[in-house]
Amino acid sequence: MAPIEWKPEYSVGNPSVDHEHQELIDLVNQTASAILDNQPEADIQDSFGDLLRAVSAHFALEEQQMRAYGYDQLDQHKEHHERLLDDLRDIMDDGVRSPDKTAERLATTLEAWFGDHFKTHDARLHDRLGSHSHS
Repeated sequence: MAPIEWKPEYSVGNPSVDHEHQELIDLVNQTASAILDNQPEADIQDSFGDLLRAVSAHFALEEQQMRAYGYDQLDQHKEHHERLLDDLRDIMDDGVRSPDKTAERLATTLEAWFGDHFKTHDARLHDRLGSHSHS
């Protein structure tokens, strides 16, 4: 499984948000590597936990900003976030049964999601919010 690499089309035009997105990609890659390297199950679960916490925190901050700015597509954007969190939980639950497939599914699911979400939902959001702090 090849790691997910940052692509220019993932950029939302806000350096701090792009940096956070790159950190999320790094966490996905670390989790997939932990699975493929046959690390102890506790370490893999810790890695999944770190990823899930980071994604959840990023989403919570984004959603807070959308509410504060009266963003017109909050519900759709939040729904997209919730679908990814559900997918991550499902992948995490399936991880014990088939490690190789789990690592591939994690990378494939997140890379497709990042490609779609970053360039559509997040790019629109950060275009609407203009220059602002995301941390």
